[in-house]
Amino acid sequence: LPLYRPHFQEAQIRTGIDWRVLAALAYQESRWEPLATSPTGVRGMMMLTADTADYLGINNRLDPVQSIRAGADYLSELHDTLPEHIRNPDRLWLALAAYNLGMGHLNGARYLAKTLGADPDSWYEMKRVLPLIAKPQYYRRLKSGKGRGGEAVIMTENIRIYADILNRFEPPYEPMKRKSEKFIWKSFQARPDTDAMLGAP
Repeated sequence: LPLYRPHFQEAQIRTGIDWRVLAALAYQESRWEPLATSPTGVRGMMMLTADTADYLGINNRLDPVQSIRAGADYLSELHDTLPEHIRNPDRLWLALAAYNLGMGHLNGARYLAKTLGADPDSWYEMKRVLPLIAKPQYYRRLKSGKGRGGEAVIMTENIRIYADILNRFEPPYEPMKRKSEKFIWKSFQARPDTDAMLGAP
């Protein structure tokens, strides 16, 4: 972590997303291994596809500096794509799920949530709906088709837990006091219901 901390902090300045969340995302994706490669072809510390890397303008997914910057930018874009009325921290958790699953599948799951009477803006409820999009009786209703919703839930929950650990042991990065940020970690700390949900099934 000390080696890559400055790059996560620089990514925080770019995106407004707490550097500890970005570090937790990278740890979950690759264990901070710049040369990580999956059987599906995603590569690098932030495990980006070739198409996503091209879209974000990076030429070497195995360069940790480029990977961290691009992964943070991608998460920020997903965060901004969600409807404006969704509040943090739920907005961030949904964006993290979309990082793994794709926004199309997340939107499909949010539509499914509405049909089931669940709140599509609540991570607490969406983490129960997302695994359903792997089941034929549910994904056949969706334009986005079958998705690995259960994997997205596990990944997001792991990131939440690890980000909470980093929050306890690593200080916030505050190069300057900013009046407005896309995600302020203190807003997560201030919601005891969310803290309690870290251990919720």
